Amino acid sequence: MWMIVSYAAGLMLVAGLLFVVVWFVFGRGEDLTAAGDDLTVTELPRAGIAGDDVRGVRFALVFRGYKQSEVDWTLEKLAREIDELRSVAAALRERSDSGESGPAPRSDG
Repeated sequence: MWMIVSYAAGLMLVAGLLFVVVWFVFGRGEDLTAAGDDLTVTELPRAGIAGDDVRGVRFALVFRGYKQSEVDWTLEKLAREIDELRSVAAALRERSDSGESGPAPRSDG
């Protein structure tokens, strides 16, 4: 009889410990409130984003997140494109400020 009682008590203790571990690891089943549409853990300027701003973005690491190398590759590609577009825009601004005009229109007739 004593063996059955000790076995049942041990089984209840193990089940209780397992319940507590699962409770803390997976939470209590509560629904989280919806995050706002403008909420982000990353930070970028509202206007005038430069390539270095994109290069400085870091995402939080999660268990089932994106593959970090793919995110880094995408951000680097975006940063290069932004830098290139800004340099073209600056060159066009300089050209228009200096009074240079583009190539003269051709008259083929």
